[in-house]
Amino acid sequence: MSRRHRLRKVLAPTKGIGKGLIFGFFGLLTALLGSLLAFGFQLRSLIAFVHGLVSSIFDSWLDVNQTDNSIYWIGATLFILGLVLLVLSVRNVLNHIIETFSPNVTTGHADVYRRKQLLAQGPQIVTIGGGTGLSTLLRGWKQHSSNITAIVTVTDDGGSSGRLVHEKGMIPPGDIRNCLVALADAEKAMTDLFSYRFRDGGSLSGHSMGNLLITALVDQAQGDFERAINIASEVLAIRGQVMPSTLDHVGLHALLDDDLEISGETAIVEAGRKIRELRLAPKDVQAYQPALDAIATADLICIGPGSVYTSVIPNLLIPGMAQALKESKAIKVYICNVMTQKGESDTFSASEHVGAIMQQVKERVFDYVLVNTGVPTDASLEKYRAVGQIFVDPDIDRIKAMGLRIIPGNFMSDSEHVRHDHVKVVSKLMTILGL
Repeated sequence: MSRRHRLRKVLAPTKGIGKGLIFGFFGLLTALLGSLLAFGFQLRSLIAFVHGLVSSIFDSWLDVNQTDNSIYWIGATLFILGLVLLVLSVRNVLNHIIETFSPNVTTGHADVYRRKQLLAQGPQIVTIGGGTGLSTLLRGWKQHSSNITAIVTVTDDGGSSGRLVHEKGMIPPGDIRNCLVALADAEKAMTDLFSYRFRDGGSLSGHSMGNLLITALVDQAQGDFERAINIASEVLAIRGQVMPSTLDHVGLHALLDDDLEISGETAIVEAGRKIRELRLAPKDVQAYQPALDAIATADLICIGPGSVYTSVIPNLLIPGMAQALKESKAIKVYICNVMTQKGESDTFSASEHVGAIMQQVKERVFDYVLVNTGVPTDASLEKYRAVGQIFVDPDIDRIKAMGLRIIPGNFMSDSEHVRHDHVKVVSKLMTILGL
């Protein structure tokens, strides 16, 4: 795999223009050949005249024996100079084209072009999950590839997304919006607009502007959610693609340890009790086919990070999803959370996160587990403990006993929030890919 990607990097600058380069080369060759055949006599006369003129000049101040050698080197120099001028000409034309389509890009056009071509040759990455964990990871991946597919859970029934689900009968847009913004190449003003949330009271209070824009696009597309996301992706100029795990309306149901059944993602989290079984309703939802196709062609698949019961497992319960992961030849990694989540994984260690997935999903959907072994500061731990979250114990030996491979390391972000550092995580996974 590493050799293949090295070759991709070498050929990256020519991606998409190979046909044009071939046509240009043969066009120039054909024109030269045609000119020789059509104007051979005139060209021979012109060449002989120029050669005689230069020879006479050199003969006046050089030995006759040195003249031919000097003319040879002058000709070679002019030939190289001509090629340089040709390259500069093409470069100038390309810069003008880039400036025309992207007026805000004023410097480093060749670097911008080369960077985008390299990203286009990056590995095929699939990420599965939801919430802030998934969008954070995507910010790391988009620095290494534009061949990214984010498969997002659609069981959210709270907040702005939940209100839009009930009022418009649409798929919850919140997690999809976060992923779109994370992969965006658009101007900061546009991504800030998508992320803006109304907070001053009134009917819009709590709504995200991005959610409302996606809702408007769904209306414009006559209810076609897939088309709406494609338009939003174009507006934000994202690197890769974002898609739901299913286009069907689906809810989350949980059977708790005391046999109590709860419906709805928000209610399950608020119950704060141990979950025995997680189910989708209805059961016969269909997996989104492009998501299955992306899994089949992936080089690496990341599951998580995110809320284990409400962001990760729901995607894996969709019929066909776990089987597609099992059959995929990609490297499959579960990225375990750094901190527990109140109401879902209150006291879970790393192995218990893994065990929860293996209990709910009958197929083996990953072979590696990325586990953070860095330890937060006492002040950070105390702050999180106050809101009901604790540090996830990296009990690596128990995970190994499950027959899984471990990717250990300090993957924490150096900030006031205890979360994954997307640069550290992605850099480590790139080494697993051999890149």
